[in-house]
Amino acid sequence: MMSATQNAMKTIRLEKVVLNMGVGKSGDAIEIAKRALDQISGKKSCSRDAKGTQRDWGVRKGEPIGVAVTIRDEDATILLKRLLEAVGNRLKGRSFDNFGNVSFGIKEHIDIPGIKYDPQIGILGMEVAITLTRPGFSIRLRSRHKASVGHEHRISREEAQEFLTREFGVTII
Repeated sequence: MMSATQNAMKTIRLEKVVLNMGVGKSGDAIEIAKRALDQISGKKSCSRDAKGTQRDWGVRKGEPIGVAVTIRDEDATILLKRLLEAVGNRLKGRSFDNFGNVSFGIKEHIDIPGIKYDPQIGILGMEVAITLTRPGFSIRLRSRHKASVGHEHRISREEAQEFLTREFGVTII
């Protein structure tokens, strides 16, 4: 319950959770990563293409080299609790930025509760990016009269850490 002194526009909420696997090559590796992300998120993942050519690595521009999936709303909250369990509900302080974003990595996807080892998939690592927002942040995205979020309304590193500690029981190390 919100007290009379608390501003409703200052409430922080979870906007989205993005899971990303950088595979580095196209073909079977992309399909395996897609299956792993679909199994973890329960949503359909899509491939990400290379922005430029890297001859040393054998990567061409436009070639799929990664897989990502975005989860929002209640599904994001449920999935985030599982992902944080995989890292022991501990995040490093440097994982937070000054705009309400948090990111961390998971070395083995089988560490996530509810995920069983599948020999056809193997063991894969992934990056997790969390975006926190406040009411009014949509002014950055609208098509007419686009504006930036003011300094006082941005989510600071300390506010993001306090939100994740309060809502998800995260320990900051």
